[in-house]
Amino acid sequence: MADTSRIARRREAALDEGSAGYLERRAEIFAAAKEIFRRNGYRGTALTQVSEALGMDRASLYYYVGSKEELFHEIVGEAVEANAEAAERIAGGPGTPPEKLRSLVVGLMQSYADTYPFLYLYIQEDLGHPGAKKTAWSRKMARFNKRYENAVTAIVQQGVDDGTFATEADAWLISYGILGMLAWSNRWFNPTSSAVSAEEIGNRFADTLLNGLEPRAAVPRRSARRG
Repeated sequence: MADTSRIARRREAALDEGSAGYLERRAEIFAAAKEIFRRNGYRGTALTQVSEALGMDRASLYYYVGSKEELFHEIVGEAVEANAEAAERIAGGPGTPPEKLRSLVVGLMQSYADTYPFLYLYIQEDLGHPGAKKTAWSRKMARFNKRYENAVTAIVQQGVDDGTFATEADAWLISYGILGMLAWSNRWFNPTSSAVSAEEIGNRFADTLLNGLEPRAAVPRRSARRG
């Protein structure tokens, strides 16, 4: 325990100092961890595998990173935060609700491709669910998730309010359906082998959503024929 605490203090001091050599080596560790996470998933990855890939012993590795969770959290957390902020910019920015919804859908699919497979691992492991693990990180991710959900709901509500979206369902219900459709792509989309790009998938999803939300002209009821 004393050795672990001492290494942790040294790691914190080195991070605060932020020397170029320390940060470069830490970046190498994260790059190696990404490849191992990509191959083995979150649960199938161990710090020993990372140290072996770099020819380091575990004690040396702990000088740069405290745990597997820390590696994964830093890799995923940045993307989750960036997506929430992008969704809020779209919701509060210029454009019609249909334009905003298309931008959001295409943007999230592109993010899945750019960060592949880490956001998908995050979804599959349900690591951002507030009940999954009561840690500061899971609570932070839950807040970012909620911000993203609120941005989607706001866009749908804008469309309902200005008449560009026609639905009898609450805006939050539609937004959850949108998020579920996009998240399900973790089961089949692989940007390294897919014949269809993330941008095209996003646009086709947006077409489907917008066609379903488009207001329809009222169809006059036909009177029954009398024989």
